[in-house]
Amino acid sequence: MSSPRARRALDDIPVYRPGKAAVAEDHKLSSNENPYGPLPGVTARAAAELDRINRYPDAGMTDLYAALSARFDLSPDHFAAGTGSVAVLFALLNAHCETGDEIVYAWRSFEAYPIAVDLTGATGVRVALRPDATHDLAAMSAAVTDRTRVVMVCTPNNPTGPVVSADDLAVFLDSVPERVLVVVDEAYVEFVRDPGGASGLTALAAHDNVVVLRTFSKAYGLAGLRVGYAIARPEVAESIRKATPPFSVTDVAQAAAVASLDSQVELDRRVESIVQERVVMVAALRAQGWDVPEAEGNFVWLALGDDAVDFAVACDPVPVRPFAGEGVRISVGSPEVNATFLGLAAAWREAHPR
Repeated sequence: MSSPRARRALDDIPVYRPGKAAVAEDHKLSSNENPYGPLPGVTARAAAELDRINRYPDAGMTDLYAALSARFDLSPDHFAAGTGSVAVLFALLNAHCETGDEIVYAWRSFEAYPIAVDLTGATGVRVALRPDATHDLAAMSAAVTDRTRVVMVCTPNNPTGPVVSADDLAVFLDSVPERVLVVVDEAYVEFVRDPGGASGLTALAAHDNVVVLRTFSKAYGLAGLRVGYAIARPEVAESIRKATPPFSVTDVAQAAAVASLDSQVELDRRVESIVQERVVMVAALRAQGWDVPEAEGNFVWLALGDDAVDFAVACDPVPVRPFAGEGVRISVGSPEVNATFLGLAAAWREAHPR
């Protein structure tokens, strides 16, 4: 007797693998999590929603869209939220792409991109990063064809770290047909300190085909509640909302996100402390002899190639994120855990001189 068969599109799609768990949770440097807990007032606002979890969430996400509207000075119809920015991306691609279409993106980049692309039935077109681990936007522009529906630009790029420059993005957007959506994935935008870095919001103001992705998972420390959103022209945002399952973002998560937007001063303080730890980590690793790309997220990248998995094993008990055959991404954690990791990295360099 034959069993039910899933779509053939799933045959070559890898299962998304989360970062390795840690024996002690505060030692985990594998998932780009914020080492700080929720911002002040967030837990109380979220907990207040627990007494009504017998009710469906607000499917219109009224308060969340109103808060985002006030933050970005855009009408609420410019926003589409979901369970993390990755879910918003899945909805966007499902709304705009199908078999026969093409989606262009840099590689190596966010490992969920191939999964999201392949599930639509569209063809993914990968464009290699430049040697300095940055997007090759000229090559990405050249890869756009009559079949291209979407181009994805991750800045800062996960997992390598560099940003796309504002000048490069401007030239790129001028070269891309207006019928092609350009997704500027800014999951780590709060950590960027490069004054020449691109701004998705600036790009959106100048180009109707830009979609900006952001999240509350990283800087805001709400990874466990899953809230991300797109900022786009109203007709594009509406298409994403149509492709998003109803009631996907709980009222608990919505309340936590709105409360987080009210704690900008504390958010800025925490983000800056993470940025300063990143500076320390990059300097220490380079002093050890590592070639570290410019880091503008809450993580650093080591291009270890075939040694990636062995290096990650050697970092035990501090979990880091290996990408077999390519490199290792290390999140910025607390100063104590970062120092432990740096000691392990130094020991590896001593045992494996290059």
